[in-house]
Amino acid sequence: MGIVPLAKALELAQEYDLDLVEVAANARPPVCKLMDYGKFKYESAMKAREARKNQAHTVIKEMKLRPKIDPHDYDTKKGHVVRFLKQGDKVKITIMFRGREQSRPELGYRLLQRLAEDVQELGFVESNPKQDGRNMIMVLGPHKKKTEAMAEARQAQEARKADAKANPGRSQNAADAAHAEAPAEVPAEAPAEASAEA
Repeated sequence: MGIVPLAKALELAQEYDLDLVEVAANARPPVCKLMDYGKFKYESAMKAREARKNQAHTVIKEMKLRPKIDPHDYDTKKGHVVRFLKQGDKVKITIMFRGREQSRPELGYRLLQRLAEDVQELGFVESNPKQDGRNMIMVLGPHKKKTEAMAEARQAQEARKADAKANPGRSQNAADAAHAEAPAEVPAEAPAEASAEA
């Protein structure tokens, strides 16, 4: 509408049954819009809510290990670390020393180095191993940002839902096909009885 006096702008707002809203107060002259203010407030609140939903909070997960950990336990703990890094979270690894183990910090250092090498495609060493009293601590950071990890997880979930909608009987059909392909169990034949008597 161009530059109009305030009285004229208010008159136009009344005529169209809208509100006169100042959108840029510092501009010379101030910029105003004719709009439904209630609707504008609602849309702004929805945008802010959506932004908060997509906002990522960096979380530091913690994993505790012992220097003489069993190989199976190590694999389990490593699996948790991998899952945390895939979700875009940082992981604080703590090696807990007890008794005489405190005199062998190299055991903990080697274990931390091994773990860092095992997960290097998902994360990097953000804070190098350092002794802290009875514990040795290292922090791993993910290569992927939290927002990227959240977006990927959301896309995967939507893809699974779309696949389930497109093929509702697929999981049952796959189970039936697998059952049909399995070889049938054939009963063993009874040994032939000796016909001749001794």
